[in-house]
Amino acid sequence: MSWLRVFAGYALVGVALTTLAQENDQTPAEQSVEIIKSHAFAERGDPKYGADFTHFAYANPNAPKGGELVLATIGTYDSFNRYASRGDAEVNSEAFYDSLMIGNDDEIGVYYPLIAQSLEYPSDFRWVIFNLNPAARHQDGEPITAEDVVFTFDKFMEEGVAFVKQRYADVTGVEALGEHRVKFSFGSSNKDLIGSMASLPILPKHYWASRNFSEPLSEPPLGSGAYRVSDYKMGQSATYERLKDYWAQDLPSRKGLMNFDKIRYDYYRDDTVSLEAFKAGEFDFRRESVAKQWAEGYQVPAVTQGKIVKEELEHSIPQAMQAFVFNTQFKHFQDRRVRQALNLMLDFGWLNKNLFYSSYDRNESYFENTPFKAEGKPSDEELAILKPFEEQLPAEVFGEVWRPNKTDGSGRIRTEMREALALLKSAGWELKDKKLVNSATGEAFSFEILLYSPTMERVTLPFIRNLERIGITANIRMVDSSQYLNRLRSRDFDMTPQGYSAMPYPMTDMKIIWHSDYIDSTYNQAGVQDPVIDALVEQIAANQENEDKLMALGKAFDRVALWNFYVIPQWHSDSFRIAYWNKFSRPDVRPQYSIGLDSWWYDSAKAKALGK
Repeated sequence: MSWLRVFAGYALVGVALTTLAQENDQTPAEQSVEIIKSHAFAERGDPKYGADFTHFAYANPNAPKGGELVLATIGTYDSFNRYASRGDAEVNSEAFYDSLMIGNDDEIGVYYPLIAQSLEYPSDFRWVIFNLNPAARHQDGEPITAEDVVFTFDKFMEEGVAFVKQRYADVTGVEALGEHRVKFSFGSSNKDLIGSMASLPILPKHYWASRNFSEPLSEPPLGSGAYRVSDYKMGQSATYERLKDYWAQDLPSRKGLMNFDKIRYDYYRDDTVSLEAFKAGEFDFRRESVAKQWAEGYQVPAVTQGKIVKEELEHSIPQAMQAFVFNTQFKHFQDRRVRQALNLMLDFGWLNKNLFYSSYDRNESYFENTPFKAEGKPSDEELAILKPFEEQLPAEVFGEVWRPNKTDGSGRIRTEMREALALLKSAGWELKDKKLVNSATGEAFSFEILLYSPTMERVTLPFIRNLERIGITANIRMVDSSQYLNRLRSRDFDMTPQGYSAMPYPMTDMKIIWHSDYIDSTYNQAGVQDPVIDALVEQIAANQENEDKLMALGKAFDRVALWNFYVIPQWHSDSFRIAYWNKFSRPDVRPQYSIGLDSWWYDSAKAKALGK
């Protein structure tokens, strides 16, 4: 897999090296450290594109601009502020603001010029300076300055949601060194934090100075990005219009991208209704996530006539740990043996055969599709990491890595039931009159599974039926998307189908997801508070430049997290399933890590043939 090259080394190419003694901005104590000046920043490895690049390889620099793309999403919205501490934000509202630098779909953790045209940082990664492009403008034509950057950071820290403040906690200062030059200083060596600062969305101070950033917005804000909202119906739709005079449209990082004059998002309450609307031509592009619908739901004349194109695009992208997540703070789920027992009751073999058309693979790792996935028994390097915690870890951690149980698809899981009941008995539960009860208190074992999508109900019910066979009562609690988000944020659930985002390598940001200090983070969905997990993510953060140690740490973490059964792993597909009305064209080269929809364009000849 070509993406592995990002792990190969960490020497940037095409950068100028000098000493801090030549920089007037640095203190004498820093003057012995080399600084790196570059057009790009890579959290790992080398940037793919040099300083003279003209466009990303998956973009057509001559792509025509025009037309409209209509998309659909499930749920509703009541705010245009993605960063508010409450409310349900409009699906594309993060696009209002350009960031200092921008990533791309060919690389992970690599940033190229946008608002900032270059950056400087020392080899010990204790600060970063961004040099802003003097041409950068907000959507009202006002220049984007270092003062906006300082204001933005302060606004996130003073009024942003808790996890953002925690993520940026190691930033000890931010200062404008001039109108187009801004410096972030860190409390420790922190390479990943440079990437976090590079991706910081920049707010217009003159708009946000008089507004509370933590509150929802009932109307679209002033932005700095390529699109602004031209029309909307709150909770139902939002239309984005491309700015014809967008200041960055000819930058190499933007060339050939964002080609539609308008992009409209329509909201549907139900995915089944959304599919029918797509087939009726109500919107243009659909990424299918339901195997049954992919197999059976597109048998319409428009597909056979070529009016709707149906494709599977294979990929080898690192996969998220999609799963049924335990709230480990819920009383029934605090015992690891209980969580292990419930894992045995998810019959993936039956689900895959009978509901998924054998189209999925089971999730097995928090680093799926990466070299950091734990395999077999711990290596000597992993053992050196794990041995100091031996008394705090399950003995199984030092043997074969845990893998989800495999079933034959027949629905016969008597072996799994016996194993689950034995684990539950050891944890203080017993069967009485076909009900699982607490041996000490007599309390019945029951819990809720929180859902917001009816589509998920059909795959949850077989799991519930299996739980009933060992005396456990599980009930579905269906709520709307706003309620779901609020309950997720406050961890007001027993179990829910969510998961942990894909990680291409063990990152510093894992502290926000897993560390006890960040227990209030929405990302710590399982509510994990474990001193071994804390220690491992601290070591991961401290060893970002030690490739061999990081490899061992990633596998050790994976091994520990799996044997603690924080989740019941679900499944993934190694292909994108997409369907779209045949009125678009796209470059011959597809990006490494996405469908690349932002590189497509409206094809007027195809649209005319469709009568659209």
